[in-house]
Amino acid sequence: MKVDVFGLGNPIIDILVHVEGGFIEELGLTKGAMHLITEKDKNELLNRLGKQKLEVEAGGSAPNTMATLSLLGINTGIAGKIGKDELGDKYLSIIGSKNVKSYLKRGTSETGTSIILITPDKERTMNTYLGACKEFGPEDLPPDSIEEAKIFYFTGYMWDTENQKSATMEGIKRAKKAGTQVVFDVADPLAVERYREDFLNLIENHVDILFANAAEAKMLMEKELNMAVKELSKICKLGVIKNGEKNSFIFNEGEIIEVQSFKTDVVDTTGAGDNYAAGFLYGILKGYSLRKCGEIASFIASKTIEKVGAHAPGNIAKLVKILLGK
Repeated sequence: MKVDVFGLGNPIIDILVHVEGGFIEELGLTKGAMHLITEKDKNELLNRLGKQKLEVEAGGSAPNTMATLSLLGINTGIAGKIGKDELGDKYLSIIGSKNVKSYLKRGTSETGTSIILITPDKERTMNTYLGACKEFGPEDLPPDSIEEAKIFYFTGYMWDTENQKSATMEGIKRAKKAGTQVVFDVADPLAVERYREDFLNLIENHVDILFANAAEAKMLMEKELNMAVKELSKICKLGVIKNGEKNSFIFNEGEIIEVQSFKTDVVDTTGAGDNYAAGFLYGILKGYSLRKCGEIASFIASKTIEKVGAHAPGNIAKLVKILLGK
């Protein structure tokens, strides 16, 4: 099966747990961000959580986007690296149940995990041990898959190791040569802190469609939101600035479209941005107007945060059809 959207990312098992806000401060973490941790950090954090209830699901930013696109009827695949362990087997089983084609390879390290701390304000703070994800390199890209896809999708998290970055740049090279659209989701403010110049070069010279949230956009351009959106529109043809419960912005060849958000009762914001991207790309592939793409994206994000975990609800395709009047 050829895939319409080829995703490259970190296949990670999410471990979700509810904590008090003071717990984040005790750990010295930045609330709402993704923190890279060591295996020792992971074990210490799990020990501190003790016997609190933990929920487990297959996660990772790009895999989440591919899973939701698949639920919407788009053929997707995901490349990355998992361990030769029980969690790796579990990961394959979960994405298989979501009809995402696996291009995953097995590494020598254990499968990566992300301990996601959900505070009473519904914000999520991620503590990610990459594990086998760090081993993915250019040699692990499957032949012809990117060239046959309509979209090559990846996130800023792929810059956290040199070999993952090299694999992503090789994927971009192959996509450009084949006419496959290159789609980049910045993914996290701390990633912008680490790789701002790399990201700006990437956006200006290689990216066809950009996703960023308001905080990332402001950090990228070192300006307030409205000016940041205008400045980004000068270096990238098409982009989306996600803005949580506030209205999002789409820019296209200098034109800026403001899209109203869908109000809802928030339970957990994990995966909202990933699924916003899925909704927008679904709209693009189906030929909807950019405003309608944004409305679909915002709607799917709103349905994601009504529940715990990063995955969109299983009936999301039916809900989108109702939204579209079908």
